[in-house]
Amino acid sequence: MRDTEIARRGLVLLGCGKMGFAMLQGWLDRGLPAESVTVLDPGASEEVKASGVRVNAELPEEPAIILLAVKPQMMNDALLPLQPYGSNSTLFVSVAAGVTTERLEGLLGAGTPVVRAMPNTPAAIGRGVTAIIGNRHASETHLEQARLLLEAVGEVVTLDEEAQMDAVTGVSGSGPAYVFHMIECLAAAAEAEGLRPELALTLARATVAGAGALAQETGTDPSELRANVTSPNGTTQAGLEVLMDSDKGLPPLLRATVKAAAARSRELGQ
Repeated sequence: MRDTEIARRGLVLLGCGKMGFAMLQGWLDRGLPAESVTVLDPGASEEVKASGVRVNAELPEEPAIILLAVKPQMMNDALLPLQPYGSNSTLFVSVAAGVTTERLEGLLGAGTPVVRAMPNTPAAIGRGVTAIIGNRHASETHLEQARLLLEAVGEVVTLDEEAQMDAVTGVSGSGPAYVFHMIECLAAAAEAEGLRPELALTLARATVAGAGALAQETGTDPSELRANVTSPNGTTQAGLEVLMDSDKGLPPLLRATVKAAAARSRELGQ
């Protein structure tokens, strides 16, 4: 990480649970000096304390970035001591689901630059994807700083408007859980066909992980990858005829799944 402004002015991480710690590890691995990071978390783990960062210490006078990694329902109380840093040059980056930039600016003061971000859990192994959007006070420099921080845990995409964040939450934010459940279901189906539970899980896990890596690393359209392994009248086609059924198959099920998650994200933002 080569942003000298962040290293010079300091970075504050509010909340250091699984996502916060994944980001912290990514920053340190990329060269951000540990002494430039202040973690605010009463329950900070021994692992966090051993990383060399400042834990629950006095904050820098004017930090470059304050990253908010607390749960949405905790946001109001958590921001109270940080209000003096609003309405100035400090950028606030939030990874809290459903919390809008308008709400954050209302809590921190008019004119506060805010970038809202939605990462996902593969960030824990540096394979996450994060969508970002800034409020009207967030400059291109602010967005670039946020991108630099979040690229430490994976790919970063920029949205056209904040309203798209609910769909992002329903797809990539919640999506890993859908994939994990697919692994469970695939393993259960393999068991039903006579495989041992441990063998069924090994095959299901490796199949999903390998197929995802192939799609990601080749950049090939998934429909083409699907066609490449589907022989006419073969076993894959027989399975896909069930899975791709327009009434009872995966397409309507996933549409309903993402719609439900996006709707909940909108509710959280109220």
